[in-house]
Amino acid sequence: MPDYKAPLRDIRFVLHELLDDSKLAELPGYADATPELVDSILDAAASFCEEQLVPLNRPGDETGSQLANGVVTTPPGFKEAYKAFAEGGWISLANDPDYGGQGLPKLVSFAVEEIICSANLSFGMFPGLSNGAYNAIALHGSPELKSFYLPKLTTGEWAGTMCLTEPQCGTDLGLVRTKAEPQPDGSFKITGNKIFISAGEHDLTDNILHLVLARLPDAPAGTRGISLFLVPKFLPKPDGSPGPRNALSCIAIEKKMGIHASPTCQMAFDGATGWLVGRPHKGMSAMFTMMNAARLGVGVQGLGIAEAAYQGARDYAKQRLQGRAPQGPQAPDKPADPIIVHSDIRRMLLTIRAKTEAARALALWVGKELDVSLKHPDPAAREAADDLVALLTPIVKAALTDLGFEAANLGMQVWGGHGYIRDNGMEQFSRDARITQIYEGTNGIQALDLVGRKLSLSMGRLLRRYFHPTAAFIEESMTDPALGEFVLPLAKCFARLQQATAFVAETGLKDPEAAAAVAPDYLKLFSYTVFATLWVRMAKIALAKQNGEEAEFYKAKLACARFYLERILPEHSAPFALVMAGKGALAGMPIEAF
Repeated sequence: MPDYKAPLRDIRFVLHELLDDSKLAELPGYADATPELVDSILDAAASFCEEQLVPLNRPGDETGSQLANGVVTTPPGFKEAYKAFAEGGWISLANDPDYGGQGLPKLVSFAVEEIICSANLSFGMFPGLSNGAYNAIALHGSPELKSFYLPKLTTGEWAGTMCLTEPQCGTDLGLVRTKAEPQPDGSFKITGNKIFISAGEHDLTDNILHLVLARLPDAPAGTRGISLFLVPKFLPKPDGSPGPRNALSCIAIEKKMGIHASPTCQMAFDGATGWLVGRPHKGMSAMFTMMNAARLGVGVQGLGIAEAAYQGARDYAKQRLQGRAPQGPQAPDKPADPIIVHSDIRRMLLTIRAKTEAARALALWVGKELDVSLKHPDPAAREAADDLVALLTPIVKAALTDLGFEAANLGMQVWGGHGYIRDNGMEQFSRDARITQIYEGTNGIQALDLVGRKLSLSMGRLLRRYFHPTAAFIEESMTDPALGEFVLPLAKCFARLQQATAFVAETGLKDPEAAAAVAPDYLKLFSYTVFATLWVRMAKIALAKQNGEEAEFYKAKLACARFYLERILPEHSAPFALVMAGKGALAGMPIEAF
């Protein structure tokens, strides 16, 4: 397996210099979250992941999780690593101190999640799902549910899942058939089958808390009739210890392309006891709490894969000897030059790196805004931050997972034939990354969410949270001659995004199918623009520091910025043209002709 070292200097550049995370300590509850503390947390996370999770990644892929007699066993070493992970407090970083959490900013949690996902994506899914369950219960559960279950999720003693999908419904959750029958004691009997349940059964924890979508007997049709229930694997005793087995079971685990160590389960609920989370028939709002957080988390998974693929490809390119550079031997003392001297190799490496660094900046920016939306004392500031998070969530999920798969494939290409060989570990990145473009809402669904909901919400209020500051930043930057080479490409792309936005908004009012037809291209255009915006901001910092301490670090930042703006950003012309072309040829083929 390619070696991985957490890119701490690059993460700190974004946290401390681009986002100025020191200001988070001014928010209520975050007084201890100083840059010094954040640095120590990152150091510890890097050590844990490099030493304990990376060595389990390839063996876990080879062995996978196994189902026998209803029991799922995770690969060797996972149980011990999970115990150390939980005891180290990594699950509780951003959880509420009232339930045993550390109360740290989401921003810090996002940075740590990237490192975990680079080190071992399958392992990272277990605590990631538990955090999703924690968030849903914390926001929508009764005081009794919160006080009883959240401490167990915080310590990692118990795990959580999301049980949405059924054989007949994936994206369209209005088709859910699972039933919930009220009981005299206030509980419910849950009956139905769920599929694609990540970590639905495993041996890492004493109990698993399933959050299940189901219908009450009087439920209206469609998504308006869905409720959310907490259904434990073992019914807890009054003292909080696991009691008798609930009437649920894992009947199969899927044989998948990737993430083999993460069991994807088919779950049967046969009159299992559960408790209502939130109000009756309002399960979708509670589930969206989990899904929105999960979509950001999946975006970070794509980022983690991209970084790991970059490191594996870069290290190989520096040591693999093949041919001579066009300009003459670069390693005359060796029989051939390292392949990194060749332009095509450098193109692939720079493509991964330039997009990955912009993706990291985007993910952490959204993490910071999420903290502001939760903690800022000014309601207007909270609303503005929440709007921006909502707008950027589908872009984070889609753009970063597309990047993860692209980076994995480019990284394998750098290795050539050796990248295609399983023993070398590069092809695993491609297999693991592919699911991120599918689950928690396919990337096509993210595009529809952006165009169908986020653009029109509150008369375009969400859009203004990005458009107005970006326009002001471009205007301000135009007066700086040193920034000219960076800001001019951004200004051109941003102008096209504005034009495309107006076109989509206008045509969508007349013909919703037309807006849906160009939604994926619009999201791509938006992501190119956001990445460019962040690169110009990073270039501005690097320009001011390129002749001081760490000069080489900042010069490398400028080189990446130039590559993105000169060699990648021009690609925005294609999705712009596709948006402006409308639905035309796409809608012209009769269904019968397919």
